[in-house]
Amino acid sequence: MRLFKAAILAGTFAILAAGSAFAEDVKIGFIVKQPEEPWFQDEWKFADQAAKEKGFTLVKIGAEDGEKVQSAIDNLGAQGAQGFIVCTPDVKLGPGIVAKAAANQLKLMTVDDRLVDAEGKPLEDVPHMGISATKIGETVGQALVDEIKKRGWDMKNVGAIRISYDQLPTAVDRVEGAISVLKAAGFPAENIYDAPQAKTDTEAALNAATTVLNKHADVKYWVAFGLNDEAVLGAVRASESVGIAADNMIGVGIGGADSAINEFKKPSATGFFGTVIISPKRHGYETALNMYDWIANGKEPAKLTLTSGSLALRGDYEKVRKDLGIQ
Repeated sequence: MRLFKAAILAGTFAILAAGSAFAEDVKIGFIVKQPEEPWFQDEWKFADQAAKEKGFTLVKIGAEDGEKVQSAIDNLGAQGAQGFIVCTPDVKLGPGIVAKAAANQLKLMTVDDRLVDAEGKPLEDVPHMGISATKIGETVGQALVDEIKKRGWDMKNVGAIRISYDQLPTAVDRVEGAISVLKAAGFPAENIYDAPQAKTDTEAALNAATTVLNKHADVKYWVAFGLNDEAVLGAVRASESVGIAADNMIGVGIGGADSAINEFKKPSATGFFGTVIISPKRHGYETALNMYDWIANGKEPAKLTLTSGSLALRGDYEKVRKDLGIQ
């Protein structure tokens, strides 16, 4: 009997050891389009947490263009990885990314931006975790409407800067979500001015917004919205440069990036009123766990998972961040 128990224990330990060894053999890539951006840095940080918990190897790769994405996938295949998560610099690269993943026998998940085919339709067979862009845009729009009313502004005397980056479907969905709420609240459509940005950074947004503000110098009150915090911060900086008082600008960003938090920390309030914080924890930690579970246990992730965000203001951003698990 004693020998029988010893054999069972030995078998149990062997199974546990084998499981541990297998986890160590799992290698997962995490490719992002803008590795220097805080959002992607946070995604990697939370993916690292998942890797430490499960014992797999995480390979973090920045790929700013299509050629680098293709090279990164080949690199992962050569390293013996079994799968990867990607936020591509161009969603139209979808068919090429799928083909390259298959050629390297790699499981594929996307995060943040969903791949599309040649006709612009989502590649629904590729598991994706994204942001409910329209709902987040609606949250931005509602925050703008509420603050306009709180300040007692007459909407017909308010201008709205739509910082746009229409090459990205997510960007379109976000700004259109905001516009839908503004219009429903009675905001005049003719008071919404498009400010196309060349890139998705603050400088490009500043240049785009400055053009609008100079063209409509007679408008006293302004609101601003766009793809991310950087877009709105650009509009705020532009308003400052043309002499618009902080009290006459309401900018609501998206993302809760360090740049937004730093704005809240300034001694005096600026025109950057709020940000809809999206938690990078789920997008990094959960996608990495899902990919690991797919590789290790054959459990394929859901085809589509959409996350939402929470409005954070100068007075409550610390609590919001804590509630989202990012502080």
